[in-house]
Amino acid sequence: MGTWGFFIGFAAVSLYGPAAKYFQEQMQLSGVALGMLLAAPQLTGSLFRIPFGAWVDRVGGRAPMLTLLGLSLLGMWGLVFILYAVPEITARHYPLVVFFGFLSGFGVASFSVGIPQVSYWYPQRRQGTALGTYGGLGNLAPGLFTLALPFAIAGWGLAGSYLAWFLFLLIGTLVYAIWARDAYYFQLRKQGASPEASRKIAAAHGQELFPRETVWQAIIAAAEEPRTWGLVALYFTSFGGFLALTVWFPIYWANLHQMSILTAGLLGGVGFSLLAAVIRIYGGVLSERFGGERTALLAFSVVLVGALLLTFIVDFRINLLGEILIGLGMGVGNAAVFKMVPKYVPEAVGGASGLVGGLGAFGGFLIPPELGATVDALGKAGYAGGFFAYVVLAIMAIGVCWYFIRLDAKARG
Repeated sequence: MGTWGFFIGFAAVSLYGPAAKYFQEQMQLSGVALGMLLAAPQLTGSLFRIPFGAWVDRVGGRAPMLTLLGLSLLGMWGLVFILYAVPEITARHYPLVVFFGFLSGFGVASFSVGIPQVSYWYPQRRQGTALGTYGGLGNLAPGLFTLALPFAIAGWGLAGSYLAWFLFLLIGTLVYAIWARDAYYFQLRKQGASPEASRKIAAAHGQELFPRETVWQAIIAAAEEPRTWGLVALYFTSFGGFLALTVWFPIYWANLHQMSILTAGLLGGVGFSLLAAVIRIYGGVLSERFGGERTALLAFSVVLVGALLLTFIVDFRINLLGEILIGLGMGVGNAAVFKMVPKYVPEAVGGASGLVGGLGAFGGFLIPPELGATVDALGKAGYAGGFFAYVVLAIMAIGVCWYFIRLDAKARG
């Protein structure tokens, strides 16, 4: 159920990406304005991961997840309302459309709730596989919606497509509310057991990870650990980069390579988002076998190669290869980072998940406007030139990976 809650909430990443060309034409948006619209769900989806991830350490994952999904439902309903109420979307509606994107983006923050919700159910030795599976299956949502939304728009129109999305989210939230359960410790605490008794009984049933008793203590404890910030830097590149490209690739294929909206959605959904999601599951297995540090080094090296191909060569086949390489690298890198979170911050998994997931995912909000600004500055060539940002990020991430490899070697003696 933690994975299910993440899946239905995380679909909001693709809220505007597949419909980007429609909004761009209707509202006559500049590159920066388009990038801001595409990134709107990522702002709330990233920043609110921090408090909500830490809140899990206090009450378990069920209440925070339902709160996020409820807020996302409000945003989706508002978007459906304006699309049905307004005959033609124009530039004056831009602030309202962005606002509903912010509100819908609360569902994206479900990631940092589901991570500790799942972690507390599993022993340390199973964290890589459990979290890799969680992240991989949950990450399927943006790719599936990026793939399906253009077909839905063609058949039902934009308003009808978003109405169907709202109904899916509503039903999914009800399913989660009925079936979701927190780990033993949180169930015992809700029944009135003391923290000490809850820990003892939960440990007897196999629970190995336990939270701190206050929300902000978990965040502060994670923030005081220097290695947390190295993980933030890695996740900014892998997951923030993933969020940004999930919404950017459809407009990239449509405007640079003159693909139809349906084809652009197919290339972005399958060639990047779905690929990165599925490979994340295998990335968890690789991280358990070879260690998160070395797996991350390999992953970001692949991202670097893909970014170079997209930046300096404008050719469909080469660019498709670059997209695939970036998708593979980011998917594996996402799993590798969260293999290291319980290892380096075991006393505050919720707080660390919030910081790493929240500040890392903030890249999904910062990068699209940068890509749009490059298009404004360079014209059509900016669709390729903007990927130089990923070259820089990948090089930075490779350096951080070497830092963690040295730490791991030192710890092993």
